[in-house]
Amino acid sequence: MVDNAEINIPVADPDDPYAVPAAMPSSADTSPRSFDVADFATPTRRQDDWRFTPVDRIPEFFEPFEPSGATRISVGYIDGSPIDGDDVDVREVAIGEAPCGTVGKPSDRAAAVEWNSAKGAWVVELKREPARPVLVRVHGAGLDPDALHLVIVARDQVHGDVVVEHDGDARLAEGVEIVTGRDAHIGTTFIQEWGADSKHVANHRIHLGAESSLRHSVVTLGGAFVRIRMDQDFGGEHGDLNMLGIYFADPGEHIEHRTMVVHNHPECRSRVVYKGALSGEGAHSTWVGNALIEPTAPGTDSYELNRNLVLTPGAVADSEPNLEIENGNIIGAGHASSVGRFDDEELFYLRSRGIPERQARKLVVRGFFGELVEEIGIDELASHLMDAIDRRLARGEDEDTQHALEEK
Repeated sequence: MVDNAEINIPVADPDDPYAVPAAMPSSADTSPRSFDVADFATPTRRQDDWRFTPVDRIPEFFEPFEPSGATRISVGYIDGSPIDGDDVDVREVAIGEAPCGTVGKPSDRAAAVEWNSAKGAWVVELKREPARPVLVRVHGAGLDPDALHLVIVARDQVHGDVVVEHDGDARLAEGVEIVTGRDAHIGTTFIQEWGADSKHVANHRIHLGAESSLRHSVVTLGGAFVRIRMDQDFGGEHGDLNMLGIYFADPGEHIEHRTMVVHNHPECRSRVVYKGALSGEGAHSTWVGNALIEPTAPGTDSYELNRNLVLTPGAVADSEPNLEIENGNIIGAGHASSVGRFDDEELFYLRSRGIPERQARKLVVRGFFGELVEEIGIDELASHLMDAIDRRLARGEDEDTQHALEEK
């Protein structure tokens, strides 16, 4: 006998969400999404998304403000030559004018404040493969609060790289939207080399098209306070996301990166690898990695890793990987994190070959970051990034040690 009884699918009870665990909302992604500042409470250390953040240092980013307009933007190729308009379209649009505002919504109060404070948005659209990487220069020319919104678009089947380089002195609220078409293969690299008094709070919202790949790299090597949150999802099957991060915190600096990867389509892959070094009293880094595998994403392959080198006493590294799996039909999912000092075996090996300890420590740090610098895959950036890391390592050292490092 065929049973024609109606099938009832369990529905979560809002008054008792634990009654039906399978119908519970995802705990890894509970933040509201809104363009309205009023939908977000003012951040405090009691809120999970802000518990590692010294919010008392950035009150200017929690209420809408009149932007100073001091931040300078220029777009060209990485070798300094002008953009070919047949390859890349660079234009300014109003906030909310497509494609601005089409990649998700702000996920915290600071992101909503940026949206409501910025006067317009810069759009960099890759129409076909550019001859060389595109360079967006963001130069801070003052410490009055400013707001910037940037949209990076790659059309279907386009290959290319976009580098966004931040420097100077700024207090910048930044919003970034990245969207790729189908079968696009894109690299985006964001470099922060701010002045010592600069503050930078950013939200990257990323939508990766079906059959596409994205290498999203973040390199933070300067600034009194830098906090970057990244929210990503897939737009179809067979997406491939590679998120790389390098950071170096000096005394008194707070460097924070938060990644949120949402697997919402079948057979997509993600890798998140962040490495940081900290040196000096009050140096503080935070990495929070969230990965959510939804029921709609069978065949997912996901992994996230964070490693931290604490170079001196008085530095603090917070590292928190979070993984939520709502689908049992996956290839793999995992995470790992570590906070520690130098590998004694590596130091012993170098010292046994006559290399002084202080120089050996520097070589270990260079090797620690070197693999990720190579993986970013832009030859024009590799030497610049390693030189910047060298300068960070050389701060406060005596002239002899600096000279030894320069010789390498």
